[in-house]
Amino acid sequence: MSNNRMQDIVVITTGGTIEKTYDESDGSLANRESIIKARIMSRLRLPYTNLQVFSVMSKDSLFMTDDDRALLMHFIKSQFEKNAPIVVLHGTDTMAVSAQRCFEEFKSTPVPIVFTGAMKPLGFEDSDALQNVTEALCSSKLLAPGIYLSFHGRIFKVPGVRKNRERGTFEQIDE
Repeated sequence: MSNNRMQDIVVITTGGTIEKTYDESDGSLANRESIIKARIMSRLRLPYTNLQVFSVMSKDSLFMTDDDRALLMHFIKSQFEKNAPIVVLHGTDTMAVSAQRCFEEFKSTPVPIVFTGAMKPLGFEDSDALQNVTEALCSSKLLAPGIYLSFHGRIFKVPGVRKNRERGTFEQIDE
């Protein structure tokens, strides 16, 4: 098999801190529409990768409902037939909850599904968004089928992941 072949990756955006934008007119920081294609994907050099970007919702994960998660699971499942890794960009506050729901819904998956997000919005100078997205894209090509979180240079296998608010990152927990 040639290492020079194109590989597809499905990227699903849901909103969250990674996609919050600042509105100068009222000083608000909110999810308005997906900015991933314009602000991140266009900056990456991926000559052997074809990114298929889909925005399922544009919501702070604190406000995601069971219906939102059902919609996300339905959309993820609809992508399985492409046989391409899936990266889900998600708000960090409930990302582990959605990843756990994904694990419970699918039990096994035909492809790796990698959740990631950011602690600081993309537009901030010290944002971790570009790093986390880049690492999630790369890891999605290398991981076996399953559900994962990719964050701050680490890969976490779901289930058993939680946000560590004190450290501002994620950690594996013993089940």
